[in-house]
Amino acid sequence: MSVEVIKVEYNNPRHAKHMMELLDCYATDPMGGGVALSDFTAQNLVPALSQRPEAFSLIAYVDGQPAGLMNCFEGFSTFACQPLVNVHDVVVAQEYRRMGVSRALFDRAEQEAVDRDCCKLTLEVLEGNAIAQTAYENYGFKHYQLDPQLGAAMFWEKKL
Repeated sequence: MSVEVIKVEYNNPRHAKHMMELLDCYATDPMGGGVALSDFTAQNLVPALSQRPEAFSLIAYVDGQPAGLMNCFEGFSTFACQPLVNVHDVVVAQEYRRMGVSRALFDRAEQEAVDRDCCKLTLEVLEGNAIAQTAYENYGFKHYQLDPQLGAAMFWEKKL
């Protein structure tokens, strides 16, 4: 078994097809919300990402088959005065789990962050996703906090 991670070329139809198949796999999983991507998203996401220079996506192939996907966005840390990479989506198709696919994706994302002179990688994870939390801790991630007395940062949203 060989795992190869490539940076998605959004204008490559093969990459776009594999990316959307894997993202829909994630969306339909309970950890992704359990609902298939909308037709609008399926038709427009890849072109929209191609217009965002801060976005990059990675696909992991196992023996030539699409097995995992990571969507990332460059942000900026005001305190460090350096860019950062936020890992927005991580998916490994069920049949490729426990084969080192997520490790290969994180290694490649970290290299991309280093190449961009970033100070850190960030991500969000559901409280109930213990498997992912364990994996992220093994990759060196930890809860973000400035002062232990104030606790860990929380991820909130306001839909518009």
